[in-house]
Amino acid sequence: MSDRLRSAIVGTGFIGSVHARAVHAAGGVVTAVAASTPERGAEAARRLNAERCGSAEEIVTADDVDLVHICTPNHLHAELAERALAAGKHVICEKPLATATADARRMTELAAAAGAVAAVPFVYRFYSTVRDARGRVRRGDAGPLRLLHGTYLQDWLSRPEDDNWRTDPALGGLSRAFGDIGVHWCDLVEFTSGHRITRLAARLLHTPRGTTGTEDGVVVQFETDLGALGSAVISQVSPGRKNRLWFSLDGADASFQFDQENPDALWVGGRGTNTVVPRGAETTTAPAHPYDLVPVGHPQGYQDCFTSFVTDVHAAIAGDPPDGLPVFADGLRAALLTDVVLKSAAEGGSWTGVAE
Repeated sequence: MSDRLRSAIVGTGFIGSVHARAVHAAGGVVTAVAASTPERGAEAARRLNAERCGSAEEIVTADDVDLVHICTPNHLHAELAERALAAGKHVICEKPLATATADARRMTELAAAAGAVAAVPFVYRFYSTVRDARGRVRRGDAGPLRLLHGTYLQDWLSRPEDDNWRTDPALGGLSRAFGDIGVHWCDLVEFTSGHRITRLAARLLHTPRGTTGTEDGVVVQFETDLGALGSAVISQVSPGRKNRLWFSLDGADASFQFDQENPDALWVGGRGTNTVVPRGAETTTAPAHPYDLVPVGHPQGYQDCFTSFVTDVHAAIAGDPPDGLPVFADGLRAALLTDVVLKSAAEGGSWTGVAE
């Protein structure tokens, strides 16, 4: 392994480009990229400042690659990740880990057996204000949490003619709205609150969209292992909402609210007074400090979260795993939650337990 971690990126669309920028910002090297055609691969190599392009099968096992980033359509994740792990590589795989939970479980077991760093980009964990909320909950500022609730709303599929590969169950999996963005909300709320969803009831929303069977929206109610109740509304068909991931953690003594479209502020609610705490303020908790990449007053965003995530992956590979790094076990957790959402909805919204 060279002094600078060498990454291969498979899939060079929007999310692959985000990964590439994060690799460079974290001090790594993009050794190779692979796209859907050789022509697109050559163009992406130039655009993403990669040393070369190649086929997906070649670059995930190449000797000059330490870390493989899998950014392809979902149905390709499992095979590529398993090839990379078998070749002794560390892996970052976009969620869902696989379109079948059995495959996600096998990938998780293979990564553990290989001793590899295997991470999933649940990058909303890397907002400084999220880490501050988590630190305040852990410190006991909220008291016992009673209600965990919120939304994740998008509008990119709000018109009947809107389409892409994610709407095809063969390519994206049996769940779309929950499997694509609902799992982000659940991961973020479990991570921040310290609670685990143990039981849920779900109903799905379908809008006219050809012959696809995947859902456009989900409403979920849930209970947690520490006695809280919760709810989430997940939608990819809410006009005007671009990426509105919002949650509220309501405790006996205080509430914390986070809005991904306004991520430099944490709302802290109290009986006597409410406070908006800016990112990087003197009163923020210590776990937030490593994720303040620029001084307070200078906005940070989604790409910065990816930089922090990849930086933490690099640290884990170097033998110093930071707290809160999302790994394949978290990706498996997302797959299990997705299964339960679909099962509950198929049974008319029945309350269904979540297996660990």
